[in-house]
Amino acid sequence: MTVADVLLAALGALAVGAGVLVVTTRHLVRAGLYLVVCLGALAGLYLVLTAELVAWVQVLIYVGAVVVLLLFAVMLTRAPIGASDDLDRPGWPAALIGGGSGLGLAVLLVDAFRWTRVDLPEAGTAERLGTAVFGSWVLPFEVLSILLLAALVGAIVLSRPEIGRRP
Repeated sequence: MTVADVLLAALGALAVGAGVLVVTTRHLVRAGLYLVVCLGALAGLYLVLTAELVAWVQVLIYVGAVVVLLLFAVMLTRAPIGASDDLDRPGWPAALIGGGSGLGLAVLLVDAFRWTRVDLPEAGTAERLGTAVFGSWVLPFEVLSILLLAALVGAIVLSRPEIGRRP
């Protein structure tokens, strides 16, 4: 077992553990912070797999922008900071559905590929990635930015009930 194998196992366990904490915690802000840990562990996994560009994009876009936007939206809407009683629902139906879906997908994946070797294409470069992103994927990125802006404006409107109220 190499150092890379140990790092992959440790970071994978950290990502799975933080992901479980995201969906099981009763504190909304802590769920956002656990999400930061989970996404940071995924960035670490990308670094171990020598995909540095993808790792830094993960950190910049997801950890640096999406989670910060999520935390700002939570705080701007005056959501309860402590434990929320409405988040205390029985978790066994969700665990049963999630576990069943995960098991079904794992069986499907193993059945589809078995021990087949897949030839990988040549490694990508930052130039090819940039050409693809700013060529054929520019419209989805713009739509996503408008969606995030609308979410932030909606959070501001919800946090200030006097906006839109008639005198």
